[in-house]
Amino acid sequence: MWDQLTTYLLGSLAILIPVLSTCHILLTKDDVRAAIGWMGLVWLVPGFGALLYMVLGVNRIRRRAVRERSARGLEPASDGPAEGAGPADAGAPPPLIELVPPSLAAHARLVGTVTGNPLTAGNAVTPLVGGDAAYDAMLAAIDGAERSVALTTYIFKADAAGVRFVDALDRAVRRGVAVRVLIDGVGQLYGWPPIARLLTRRGVCVRTFNPLLLSWRLAFLNLRTHRKLLVVDGRIGFTGGMNIRAGTLAGSDRMRGVRPLRDLQFRIAGPLVAQLMEAFADDWLFAAGETLGDDRWFPPLAPVDSRTVIARTIPDGPDQISTKTAWTMASALASARDRVHILTPYFLPDAALITALQGAALRGVTVDIVLPGHNNLAVVKWASHKSYDRLLRRGCRIWHGPPPFNHAKLMVVDRLWVLFGSTNWDARSLRLNFEFNVECYDQALAGDLARLIDDEIAGAQAVTLADVDARPTHIKLRDGVAWLLSPYL
Repeated sequence: MWDQLTTYLLGSLAILIPVLSTCHILLTKDDVRAAIGWMGLVWLVPGFGALLYMVLGVNRIRRRAVRERSARGLEPASDGPAEGAGPADAGAPPPLIELVPPSLAAHARLVGTVTGNPLTAGNAVTPLVGGDAAYDAMLAAIDGAERSVALTTYIFKADAAGVRFVDALDRAVRRGVAVRVLIDGVGQLYGWPPIARLLTRRGVCVRTFNPLLLSWRLAFLNLRTHRKLLVVDGRIGFTGGMNIRAGTLAGSDRMRGVRPLRDLQFRIAGPLVAQLMEAFADDWLFAAGETLGDDRWFPPLAPVDSRTVIARTIPDGPDQISTKTAWTMASALASARDRVHILTPYFLPDAALITALQGAALRGVTVDIVLPGHNNLAVVKWASHKSYDRLLRRGCRIWHGPPPFNHAKLMVVDRLWVLFGSTNWDARSLRLNFEFNVECYDQALAGDLARLIDDEIAGAQAVTLADVDARPTHIKLRDGVAWLLSPYL
């Protein structure tokens, strides 16, 4: 009797669990490939497939983010009003949308609608090339802090670079500065021991974003924060693609076990810094349950001197309704009239972005895509080859840059507009990770960064259709298999 009942219950669960999982997939997924993939896994691998879907496929962060933002008196995570919408007050200065180059005005309105963030003017944005320049500037800012320091990063290693930051944060705490440090749960495992232990021993307030523990946060295992933010006194900000690790410092190639790499970080002053701080405050509330809202973190901000860099931030992640960065990239490509520069370490664009790149090239726009000739993640490089043929045949130009590995992420359009930050051109950055980017409308800044990419191209090797076609069949098959993993790389 009991054996029959047990068999009946197990059989019922074997059917019920896949059915319920399939219903959830159909109701929540907006990408047909992801939906089909998850349903196949749920039905073909009974039990384990459903468990894997519950851990990696269900997005619970969005619902929690809406609740916590509402508690802070903020709008829920949704698309905001169009930039420049509505009539201007009589006698008021012209809306910033009118100061954007005409060819990019429609793009600026779209990004305003997608992000809900306003454009800001009077910002100073300074590129910092390489870890030596960036770390020196960041450490000087921390040592000059009087009221607050907010730092979040993906990788924070307890090496020659990381210890310098630990010492600076320790000094700030001893001066009575409010310090908050947020480190990703996966990113901190790039070094051992985890830097959080050392920070805690020094009395620094540190939290881990989605720690890898057997707790309710295991449900967010696949959702990582890839953001790199430092805000000092709510007035000076740093962001870009640079982690905190000795491998970014000059001469690191001579250090045993450390791979050298190049990268970019940006120093920001002006009204835009408030948007950097807002992104950190959101993440800190999620990780620590503490609201950062007083003037230590959000002081009044005035334009910096006569600088007129117009900019806004684009925080993105699985807690958002739309993929803001992908929309921004596609819109910028549609707005391009002359030339597009793209510099990225990982290149696995989805079909929509490939179409946008092809469309720009077919309109006569010069599209230059610069990738590392030798990638630190071999499987990502193999998978990226899958898109080469489609792009090259439509007129895009692909370049393999020289070593050392370049980890910078840049996009420049017509030497008028630039996008920089933490996002790579892959599904993980555009759909799964929490990312942070900045768009700037400034001819001088965009020109400088376009020249930086041109310098990279000058030493790079062009990839041709002949190169792509000449790959042996077994290499093409290897690349095709790697490409199947691209939604998760």
